[in-house]
Amino acid sequence: MKPISIAALCTCAALTGALVAATLPAEGAGRTQARPGIDPAAFADPVANPYFPLRPGTVTRLRGTDEGEKYREKVRVTHHTKQIEGVRTRVVLDVVRRADGSLAEKTHDWYAGDRDGNVWYFGERTATYDERGHVESREGSWEAGVDGARAGLVMPADPRPTDAYRQELYRGHAEDQAWLVQNRATVRTPYRLFRHAVRSLEWTRLEPGVVSVKFYARGVGIVREKDLAGGSEVFEVVAVHHP
Repeated sequence: MKPISIAALCTCAALTGALVAATLPAEGAGRTQARPGIDPAAFADPVANPYFPLRPGTVTRLRGTDEGEKYREKVRVTHHTKQIEGVRTRVVLDVVRRADGSLAEKTHDWYAGDRDGNVWYFGERTATYDERGHVESREGSWEAGVDGARAGLVMPADPRPTDAYRQELYRGHAEDQAWLVQNRATVRTPYRLFRHAVRSLEWTRLEPGVVSVKFYARGVGIVREKDLAGGSEVFEVVAVHHP
């Protein structure tokens, strides 16, 4: 299948606007993923997803910039779990620091794989910090089953171009969506060259005009992400430690 050109998509302002405002296709249309409810039994014997591994002890380090400021990010799959809607989710700690070492953001994410190999996102507890270490905001925090929030799909078991899905749904607070555009991408990072990566466009209606591209590599997860419209954020993986 011929890959979809990111340049062709994002040089058209009208199309970018349409992506951000779009409502996902109706359930059952194409391969769009939908899940009306969570069945804990489906998560009892999870199958590992190579594009979004959740092996405890794995540490991924990334470096990036946003609005001219440099950042370092450390993502650690912890040995901790959290029970949400009857599902034992894996706690992933994501810490972002400024170039001077000060804490910029700290997030506990909650993921779970199902028996088909899909990975689901059950929420996050997040906070951003100012240069003095004081909490600036906890906006974006949510938990599936609380206040109407619903778990979303973060990586299908068999990712294919044109797959589209909600990654999270907490109205007015967390509404990320994804559209897969390639599953045989090649991407080079400071860590190494990755082949057969999954490339997706991701956006939220809460930030109109902002569209990002992310690359997911086998055995690692996210290895590169970059704002294509409406922002300047760029992050790339620089090291991976497997237990």
